[in-house]
Amino acid sequence: MGPPANLPEVNQGKGMSSSIVRMIACAVIVVSLGGCVTTNASRLGAPTASRAAVLPQAVALYRTAEQVQGRYEEIALLNSAGDSAFTDESKMFESMKKKAGELGANGIILDAISEPSAGAKVAGAIFGVSAQRKGKAVAIYVFPAAAAAQAPADAIAQ
Repeated sequence: MGPPANLPEVNQGKGMSSSIVRMIACAVIVVSLGGCVTTNASRLGAPTASRAAVLPQAVALYRTAEQVQGRYEEIALLNSAGDSAFTDESKMFESMKKKAGELGANGIILDAISEPSAGAKVAGAIFGVSAQRKGKAVAIYVFPAAAAAQAPADAIAQ
């Protein structure tokens, strides 16, 4: 007595290797998606001028506002998050620079970077959920030296 006519035959040799390839491909996709850092921006007030986008490599990072040379305007609050197992601070900074550049900002003043606790990382590994690394910053536009004297005083911070 053979298998019922309506059931397909299972080929153990060929089907097994293609299943493994599919599982590996799915794992690669999941890992690559999980490694992404997302950054969102909340604009602060109305900018004094419309600005063209800036390349991420041209966006400067500042640890504190005191490091900014010259006058600047705050453009937006930036919030970043990414899975701590697949991201690091440099990826977070790159994501912030990209978002700031899209807004026409040429600088970022870093605020806080928070790491998930050891307990959150363990729980994430056990339950298969992400333990998030988070970062905050302020996107700014630093006025060129000649233009700083002409900028409106109420829109500029020092």
